[in-house]
Amino acid sequence: IESNSFIIGFTSSLVPPPARKASQKRSSNSLLTESSHFSAAMEGQEGTQQPHLVLAHKLFLLIHPDVQDIEKVRLTEEVLASVKADDMSPLYETLTGSSLLDLDRSVLDSMRAKNEEELKKLDEKIADAEENLGESEVREAHLAKSLFFIRIGDKDRALEQLKVTESKTVAVGLKMDLVFHTLQLGFFYMDFDLISKSIDKAKNLFEEGGDWERKNRLKVYEGLYCMSTRNFKKAANLFLDSISTFTTYELFPYDTFIFYTVLTSIISLDRVSLKQKVVDAPEILTVIGKVPYLSEFLNSLYDCQYKSFFSAFAGLTEQIKLDRYLHPHFRYYMREVRTVVYSQFLESYKSVTIEAMAKAFGVSVEFIDLELSRFIAAGKLHCKIDKVAGVLETNRPDSKNALYQATIKQGDFLLNRIQKLSRVIDL
Repeated sequence: IESNSFIIGFTSSLVPPPARKASQKRSSNSLLTESSHFSAAMEGQEGTQQPHLVLAHKLFLLIHPDVQDIEKVRLTEEVLASVKADDMSPLYETLTGSSLLDLDRSVLDSMRAKNEEELKKLDEKIADAEENLGESEVREAHLAKSLFFIRIGDKDRALEQLKVTESKTVAVGLKMDLVFHTLQLGFFYMDFDLISKSIDKAKNLFEEGGDWERKNRLKVYEGLYCMSTRNFKKAANLFLDSISTFTTYELFPYDTFIFYTVLTSIISLDRVSLKQKVVDAPEILTVIGKVPYLSEFLNSLYDCQYKSFFSAFAGLTEQIKLDRYLHPHFRYYMREVRTVVYSQFLESYKSVTIEAMAKAFGVSVEFIDLELSRFIAAGKLHCKIDKVAGVLETNRPDSKNALYQATIKQGDFLLNRIQKLSRVIDL
């Protein structure tokens, strides 16, 4: 409710600024147009997004309440086409069971028949390799079977076969590749337990050896996991470490990676670090203009252009809501960003009128008064409102004072525990 009222409160009087390039102008279907960079690989890049993750994003949009019905019809057709193209009978059964797709028995029977035929051929290749060929060929045959189960959307059998393939694998690098396949499977199903265990497994493998290219790829996987589980600070650090070495195109295109990096950095870094690592980063500057409103969002915050910041923020909210990794944290992120920008504004003043702050942000006095009262009550902002005088007075605690207060609190807690203990033990 709080986040919805915030959106209504400032978007009703603000129109997001037009994107700098004509190709970035909002269309009638802007919700999907602006989020398209999450579901398709960029042209001319070194790799393409893993097809299953493209499909996962389409499935996410298919059940999203903000996507128009006419777009959902198109998405349904695309999902069905993808399922048929890869003969994904297990996934088809799941989707029809949840009423996302209509069950066509003939289609299901046809896919099952093709799956059984292909599985039989794969088993024959494994048997032939074990009987007539070497260990490398045996491993490749088992890997082909693992990828087959991944392709058709059979999660349990895919994980089981990946373990079999790992038992046939000696090289650390090849074992790492199997972990990456498992991680992709985890992100498709948003199985965070599987993802967490796989990341830990990968780190253990790196202790045995491993090349830097795979280590850098793992940082992006772990960063995406951290972002998806609301650990934005760690995600920002991992993403920033990977900017110059990014090769993880199977997860998302580079502009999406920059989108995530900027969003997580804004609520995680101080102004000095943000300037050095994000605002002036050449890798970010080259692509930030490709994501609508992102450049205005970042630079207006750093340049203290708060009205422009809110306008750009209004445009970005739709993209955040339509991202399958960020959507669950939409309300939280909205609060954290507002905490950052309000704190930055108030840091320059010992006292300031509410009217002046409302004017700086381009919103009404009533709106900013309601906003600040919520954040002050939650302990997010260190100031108080003089409603009669219409003034905000800041009372930022310094580090020594905060340490003093913490010591007093802990001392009181310790004394209470000693008193309770003395009642039990005869001193």
